[in-house]
Amino acid sequence: MALSLTTRIGSSVLIRRRIPFVGAFCVLSLGLSSLSSSSSFKPGCAQSLSFGTLLRSKFSSKASSSSSGGTIKMEEGSKTVPSIVVYVTVPNREAGKKLANSIVQEKLAACVNIVPGIESVYEWEGKVQSDSEELLIIKTRQSLLESLTEHVNANHEYDVPEVIALPITGGSDKYLEWLKNSTRN
Repeated sequence: MALSLTTRIGSSVLIRRRIPFVGAFCVLSLGLSSLSSSSSFKPGCAQSLSFGTLLRSKFSSKASSSSSGGTIKMEEGSKTVPSIVVYVTVPNREAGKKLANSIVQEKLAACVNIVPGIESVYEWEGKVQSDSEELLIIKTRQSLLESLTEHVNANHEYDVPEVIALPITGGSDKYLEWLKNSTRN
């Protein structure tokens, strides 16, 4: 399978444009050390834990769910809040910029990345469809997910827009503090 993927990547400009997204997804999902045998730190590169360590941290008592909707508990005295990354697909750059701007202006997110050149394959109305889209990667507080979802539903041109949230279980304290300070309570 890896050989056919490599062959397809080499022969298709469209697929080559998606490599950063695929790479980022793999790093977020599996950890950088799962993709490379080298565990030494290199300046400018993401440093991550092994997949096993990530799983243990996901299910450890420090990251356990509370009784009010599965929030991640932060350490006492932390200047951060439970945070999430939300994926939303849009049909084109113009729609993505418009939606991203409104989300940030409303302080529903601290930052929205627009990733161009993704191809979505899905079933809709009984048929397998394939469309070029762009992906919004939205960084926000977990407590804003409901408001963000309502905003996306009200301002998106799709009948059923994708809104998928993933927990942020760690990261730069300064970035996560900035995320908190850049969003509404």
